[in-house]
Amino acid sequence: MRHSDLIVEVTNQQQTLTAVIEQNERAAYFYIWPAEPFRTRFAVRGCWLRNLLPAPAQEDREAMEQGIAPLLSAEYCRTLEAEPPLDPAGLQIIWEPTDDGAAVWYQGQLLAVIPGWSLYQDQQVSFSAGCIKENRLTAPLGSASTNTWYAQAEQHRLFWRDWHDGHLWEPVQRELLRCYEAQYGQSVKYYSIDQGNWPPMAISQHYHQDVWYFLTLGMSIRPMPWVDFLYEDLAPQHRRTELAMAIDANVMTEENAVQMASALASFAHLPWAQLNWVGEGHLVTSSVAPVGFEGFILSSALGQQGGQFALPKREGERVNLLWTAPVTTAEREFAESDEWAGNQLITRLLEAGANHIFRPRQQVVEGQS
Repeated sequence: MRHSDLIVEVTNQQQTLTAVIEQNERAAYFYIWPAEPFRTRFAVRGCWLRNLLPAPAQEDREAMEQGIAPLLSAEYCRTLEAEPPLDPAGLQIIWEPTDDGAAVWYQGQLLAVIPGWSLYQDQQVSFSAGCIKENRLTAPLGSASTNTWYAQAEQHRLFWRDWHDGHLWEPVQRELLRCYEAQYGQSVKYYSIDQGNWPPMAISQHYHQDVWYFLTLGMSIRPMPWVDFLYEDLAPQHRRTELAMAIDANVMTEENAVQMASALASFAHLPWAQLNWVGEGHLVTSSVAPVGFEGFILSSALGQQGGQFALPKREGERVNLLWTAPVTTAEREFAESDEWAGNQLITRLLEAGANHIFRPRQQVVEGQS
């Protein structure tokens, strides 16, 4: 028996995961493989697509024991007869905007979905159009009215279609700039940070009341990974964000402020580059943190004095604005000591009179300053 042939292979935007479809004379399967740096964190996920031999009456244990992709047994199959091999020309893999899940379309019909949130748990989760009863290999795909993931796959297909022609960026850009300028005056400089890749992203620089402000545009176009798994029904409140930095112009020249704010260019890509997410109290390290500091803490709460305002919704969902505030090594170690310590550090910073605007301050935890 020959090994399965790879008939389709598509990496996601950040090349952190690869979706493949394999087929031999027995069956066709859909897999999502982590790239090498992520293989210790995430398992391969698989989804049965169809049997190319008649469905067996019993579970195909012999194939499993031999490490061969098994046939799906008859009680779970929509079609008991052997189905024709998949034609690679008719297949299309569409990634979720979160970059962690994908769907298979065949000749215009939805064939299978591996949802992104399944990456972060041990149990295999997938949905196949050829399945009629949940089993260890997959679950029924159903229809848009019976399966949320079917409906979302249709939405994702429309999302990519709408973004394909490039006309959506200008209104998003204009809407965010209008929002930022209402708070901090006209944009004085504008930096593209997407390196010509999708999604379009930029940083807008403003000068207002002796403070340099830098705010990202475009990060909120796509939801972040992990959030659907962590927050479930509350995910729409947490999965989109933009980042910002504020620096007192009396303590830092414009040139130095721009250098420090250049950290936002890498931070804006982190969720998808690292298959993670950013939120209140999270820490990020940076080589351009000011002298005496090691990285930044992300916080909306630090913006309570003039740094909290509503951003335009994206796809009907809230967009959070997170300020990036420098932290010392001891503060970072404290914030990473347990799950809630980042929020505790933010509370200490607020009690010490710190806010979203960077100015010299005393360290708020014990340790070497």
